[in-house]
Amino acid sequence: MKLREILKSPIFPQGKKWEVKPRAGGYESEITALVRAMVEDDAVREDQRWAWERWRNDPNALKSK
Repeated sequence: MKLREILKSPIFPQGKKWEVKPRAGGYESEITALVRAMVEDDAVREDQRWAWERWRNDPNALKSK
């Protein structure tokens, strides 16, 4: 994927809810469980992977403005 191409972020229907189930056998906060559930969604995972790659490969990302 070329980083110059803008990937459209996923659009979810209004009221979309992810199933939030904290992991059993140890403590996991509700927010951590929500983030994990969102990243398990293919559209969100691809969007976040692209955003990370773009940030990581952008020479201006770490410069102070």
